[in-house]
Amino acid sequence: MNRVLYTLSLLALPLAAQKPDIAVVEKKAGMVAFYTHDGKRLSEVKVGQFPHEIIFSEDKRFIYVSDNGLLWMTDPGDGWNTISIIEVASRRKAGVIDLGKHRRPHGMDLDPKTGRLVVTIENPFGLLTVDPKTRKVVRMYDVKGESPHMVLYGPRHETAYVSNAKSGTVAVVNLSSGDVSLIRTGKNPQGGVMTRDGKTIYLTNSESSTISILDTAKRVVTGEIATGPGAARIALTPDEKTLVYNLGAGGNAVAFADIASRKQTAVIPLVGRPLSLSLSPDGALAYLGVQDSDKIAIVSVKERKIQRYIDTPKGAGPDTILALP
Repeated sequence: MNRVLYTLSLLALPLAAQKPDIAVVEKKAGMVAFYTHDGKRLSEVKVGQFPHEIIFSEDKRFIYVSDNGLLWMTDPGDGWNTISIIEVASRRKAGVIDLGKHRRPHGMDLDPKTGRLVVTIENPFGLLTVDPKTRKVVRMYDVKGESPHMVLYGPRHETAYVSNAKSGTVAVVNLSSGDVSLIRTGKNPQGGVMTRDGKTIYLTNSESSTISILDTAKRVVTGEIATGPGAARIALTPDEKTLVYNLGAGGNAVAFADIASRKQTAVIPLVGRPLSLSLSPDGALAYLGVQDSDKIAIVSVKERKIQRYIDTPKGAGPDTILALP
C-alpha cells in the first residue's frame, strides 16, 4: 500500500508544478492565458473581443476582464458590452456581466468590502458601478469629460477618480450623490495609484510626460514628476518610496521615480512599446505586456534590470498582466 501511495504522489507532482504565476490579457487574440514565470503557457480562456483590463474579485476566486471590443481607445466603433468572469482555480470562464446599453468597458477598480466594481465606459462616456454577484449594472455616472479611461476608488470607497483622457482632467465622482468635481491635470491622463493612507494619488499624463501628484482631500494637483514620453500605467512599491511605470509611445521602456526627490531615477529600454505595468504582491517584479512584439517583460525592481522575456503566440498581443496568488 505504501508503494502505491508513493507512486500516486509522484504522479501528482507534475500537476502541482503546473500552477501558473501570472494571468495575461492577450488582447488581439481575445484570450486570457496563464503562464509560469519560466515562460510555459499552461492554458487559455476565450473572452470577449479585444479585452483590455483585468482585476481580482475581493476573495481572489475570480478574475474580471473588461471586453472593450476595440483595439485602441481612439478607434471608432460601438464596441462590446460585457465583463468576462474567470474562475482562478479551474481557469475556466464562469460567466459574463451584461452591461446592456453601456459599451466599451475599460478601466476597473474594486471595493474589497462590497465586492462591487467601478468601470469606465467609452460609449457613451461615463462610469458604472457594477455588482458582480448579481451581474448587474447598479448605476451610471456622468464624468463631465471625454474618453474616461482608468479609475481608482477614493478613500473609504465613497468616491471614484476617473481619468478623462481626451479632456485632460480627473473627474472626482461622489458615488452616493453623483456630484462631480474636476481636477485639471496634464495632457492625456492615464493610470493612477493611491498611497495606503488615501491622501495622495500619483497619475500619469501620457502626452505631457509627467506624473501629477494629487491631494485627495483638497482635490488639487500639488506637484509633478517629469518622466520620459508615454507614461501610462503606474505602480507604487510596498515601501511607498518608488514609483514604477511604463513608457509607451516614444519611450518603449520601464522607468522608476523617487518619491522623496520627485525625480525619474532609471529607465530600462524594452524590445517594443509596453502597454501595461503591474507589480508582484511583494513588489519584487514588474510585469509589462509588449503587445506588438508578442512578448511579456519581467523586470527585477530591486536590480533595475530585465529578468526575462516570455514569448506569447504570434498575434496574441499581450497587454495587462495579473500576478496570481
